[in-house]
Amino acid sequence: MAESPAVDHALALLTLLAREPEPLPASAIARMLGRPRSSTYRLLTVLADRGFVSYLPEQHRYGLGVAVFELGAAYQRQAPLARIARPVLDRLVDETHQHAHLAVLHGRDVYYVIEARARGRQSLVTDVGVRLPATLTASGLALLAALPAAQIRALFPSADSLVRRNGGGPARVSELRRLLTDVRIRGYAQEDDTVTEGFSSVARAVCDHNGHPVAAVTVTYAGRDLDDAAHADIVDAVSRAVEVLTRRLHGARSS
Repeated sequence: MAESPAVDHALALLTLLAREPEPLPASAIARMLGRPRSSTYRLLTVLADRGFVSYLPEQHRYGLGVAVFELGAAYQRQAPLARIARPVLDRLVDETHQHAHLAVLHGRDVYYVIEARARGRQSLVTDVGVRLPATLTASGLALLAALPAAQIRALFPSADSLVRRNGGGPARVSELRRLLTDVRIRGYAQEDDTVTEGFSSVARAVCDHNGHPVAAVTVTYAGRDLDDAAHADIVDAVSRAVEVLTRRLHGARSS
């Protein structure tokens, strides 16, 4: 397996900060890691820019940032979510004979937690652990459409925050807002050819008791294989899976 020294150093630094009871000065971090001060400062700067490290200017010390907390909170959400959702997605595959997956929102990306594969179907890029820009995927559009407008503005303040692929995806924030409005009106998100040419996806968001989107259920299929009636059947199947998963999530919360 190929090594990545930069990743190793970043993980060692975060592990050190997690182990220590108090924030540390950069000089102490460099000494404890056995790394040069210059490279340690550069790494701390990058991690601070990404929110994984927090700098305390009054104390001239570094501690863990809010992004680490978000990752921990996401893990706590995803672990029970994956257990609850797996049988629901397996039944969705049995019903549609297409690939199904569960994704969660992480910043501007979607992160795939489960992929339930249909036998005999071509493998997809949306495997477990894969991250893709939310604005390019049906999963991401379904999740973004369920967020408040203020959060969308914070995530996508300008066109520079948007990613395009194969000429697809919104090029302007106003275009993204129109796409999300269409999702809310239609009741589900759809993506055609943006992630993988020749494939389409439909998705709906699963929301918690506060109406906050926690995951999206998606079915992906070769677009040329389905007529309008078959497409409608998949939309109905995804909707039923979301309803079941929503009930189970709410039941798990109350138990």
